[in-house]
Amino acid sequence: MPRPVHFEIHATDPERAVEFYTAVFGWKFERWGDVPYWVIDTGEGTGINGGLVPRQGPPPAADAPVHGMVNTIAVDDLDAVIATAESAGGTVALPKQYMPTVGHLAYYKDPDGNIFGILQPDPPADA
Repeated sequence: MPRPVHFEIHATDPERAVEFYTAVFGWKFERWGDVPYWVIDTGEGTGINGGLVPRQGPPPAADAPVHGMVNTIAVDDLDAVIATAESAGGTVALPKQYMPTVGHLAYYKDPDGNIFGILQPDPPADA
């Protein structure tokens, strides 16, 4: 059964977000090369790690009922899962793209508009 393996925080001001989450939770952030992406280490024990990226578009409205982070689920066949998501009423939020050394990634919205990530790891998770 596929499980969440990663989350992302989308921030208008990534440096401010790094300071916030470091102060609040003690998370460790490391910039990933020259790209505007920070890997988040949330600590030891049960849980998952994540990433921080610059927001693409305006921030959520102040009165929006839900502000969230994107959970990403690892799958064996991204194209098959995309087809299933679309046939079940899901819509593309960010199209499939290749992330070097990570794998192929797409963001989709469920029928309620909640965003989730789908990742086909590279190399595959079982390799």
